[in-house]
Amino acid sequence: MLSQIPADARLYLRPTWFVPSPVGLPDGSAARMANGLLWFQGYELTALKGRERVARVTLPVAGFDDAVAALPDALAERALRLAVNISAPRQPLALGERTIRFDAPQVMAILNITPDSFSDGGRHMDDPQAAADAGFAMAAAGAALIDVGGESTRPRAPRLWEGDEIARVVPVIERLAAAAIPLSIDTRKAAVMEAALGAGAHVVNDVSALLHDPRAMEVVVAAGCPVILMHAPSAGDDPHDLSALGQGGYGDVVADVFDMLEARVEACLAAGIPRGKIMVDPGLGFGKSLADNLALVNGLAVFQGLGVPLLFAGSRKRLIGALSNEAPAAERLGGSVGLVFRAAELGAQMVRVHDVRESVQALHLWRGLADAGLSVA
Repeated sequence: MLSQIPADARLYLRPTWFVPSPVGLPDGSAARMANGLLWFQGYELTALKGRERVARVTLPVAGFDDAVAALPDALAERALRLAVNISAPRQPLALGERTIRFDAPQVMAILNITPDSFSDGGRHMDDPQAAADAGFAMAAAGAALIDVGGESTRPRAPRLWEGDEIARVVPVIERLAAAAIPLSIDTRKAAVMEAALGAGAHVVNDVSALLHDPRAMEVVVAAGCPVILMHAPSAGDDPHDLSALGQGGYGDVVADVFDMLEARVEACLAAGIPRGKIMVDPGLGFGKSLADNLALVNGLAVFQGLGVPLLFAGSRKRLIGALSNEAPAAERLGGSVGLVFRAAELGAQMVRVHDVRESVQALHLWRGLADAGLSVA
């Protein structure tokens, strides 16, 4: 079958056949995902040509190199490169006085200073100290990184002038940075990035993957800071706008999102941003249907093929309500924690959440189970 795949097909690998430990298995029969606690024995190889799936086959880790040699040369090279990326260690992030390691999943806490975000808009408006106090509490609860945002990115949210966005986030960032708390700035605007980084933020988290503002890439390169590249169907004012995809919309949503993020990672590398300072986020809920979102969750391990840490952001999102009798955002804690646990099972190196204490507890449980599995002889 592999020899029949056309040379111009697009190829993807998804780790599968997870095992709790490589102990007792034949040498070379299991591979490790990055430098984490997950081991697997197979790769699901998918090949697409246009919108048509031309192959999907699961190959054992043992003998994988020999099996993909049957592919056309360029595809064989790509398959091997994806496998290397899946197992390559994810470098720690050095953020001021703190370092974030990715040998176990980490928590990013959401701190919105907005009047209209879908989940917690308005809670910390007009009171920078109250917002900072909320950030201090998140850090105390176990968050490794606080993500500060001043503009709502819900569907059809009004565009915010960059000066107003700066006025919202900078006083909060300054207070948190004074306590050496690792911070990211959730923004699409270069001027906001500059102001936030100057105030003490360490990471840029851009829902447009540095495409919305023509100066964004320049700012990140000049700052030498880590960047999180998120997938959205549009880099325009409304990141949920599906018209940017054309009339056909998504084909295979996992592959389409992978392709966009792969292109943005390559653009960052070409601009001089080291791979060790790049993270990706598949953009759950941004211009995606329920079916799209579920496919992205189930296909999450595919994104390990990009060779950079994976951020998963499913907290309180619409798919939870859609599967829970339309529960409103404030009543989606159980689903949010469930998604955190599932993301950890599939290799996410970081999860972005509203409910920090509960999410940290869920990851402690996951870590305990994973450690126990690895220790079985």
